[in-house]
Amino acid sequence: MAGHRHWGLFGAAGLLLRTPADEPPAVALQLRAERSHHGGTWGILGGARDGDETAVQAALREAGEEATVAPERVAVEATYVDDHGGWAYTTVVATASSSMGLAARNWESDDVRWVPLGEVDALDLHPGFARTWPLLRAVGPAPVVVVDAANVMGSRPDGWWKDRAGAAGRLRDELARASGTGVAGLGDGEVRGLRSFPRFLLVVEGRARDVGGVDGVEVVGTGGSGDDAVVAAVAEHAGSGRPLVVVTADRELRARVGDLGAAVLGPRSLLDLL
Repeated sequence: MAGHRHWGLFGAAGLLLRTPADEPPAVALQLRAERSHHGGTWGILGGARDGDETAVQAALREAGEEATVAPERVAVEATYVDDHGGWAYTTVVATASSSMGLAARNWESDDVRWVPLGEVDALDLHPGFARTWPLLRAVGPAPVVVVDAANVMGSRPDGWWKDRAGAAGRLRDELARASGTGVAGLGDGEVRGLRSFPRFLLVVEGRARDVGGVDGVEVVGTGGSGDDAVVAAVAEHAGSGRPLVVVTADRELRARVGDLGAAVLGPRSLLDLL
């Protein structure tokens, strides 16, 4: 497997944590202790995965154990899998939701600090991080995906019209699963192996408007025009700093949200990604 030693029966994961959007761009890096593997090099906080946790859970746990990283103040944007053939290292790209001071918590680090983006390449980097950093340095925030529920439900003839609320609930649950596992092909899709963790906003109307939200999916119910509610949602998030994607096949709605700077994805394209 790649001709060198690996740690972790279930693979390993690390956290590529960036400063909040309103602060100078920097990433959280660890100077590995001299007695550790590749000691004296700089890399990201992380370590071996446990058998009962996801890569995201492992990266957040390890970062909290090794440094003063508060997992509840970390917003996951994407994951990147470096597959060594039978063993994989997952880099979890994330953004701090607020200012966070950094310091080492155990013997594994000689230092943990925020390093400005322009200074990373000048450091003696851990070999694994040196390979992935050129790919991941430009990965942006995950998009806000506004889903026109009626239009997406109408794209598949599964009897949705018999129970609009039930169909909307099933679509919500599909989006929620995707929000937890990530979606390939959204966001920085040109990076092979990257999965984006979008923020889903589901706009429902009519008989489906009372469907509630769940973790990973905000539901906006409207008794009026669903198109107007989609446009309002796009306008509300236009200043968030995140890319905006609207899922609909409605031509007029596509034009309206396009004028606000949102990209458009067809319903079938979304369902294929899910």
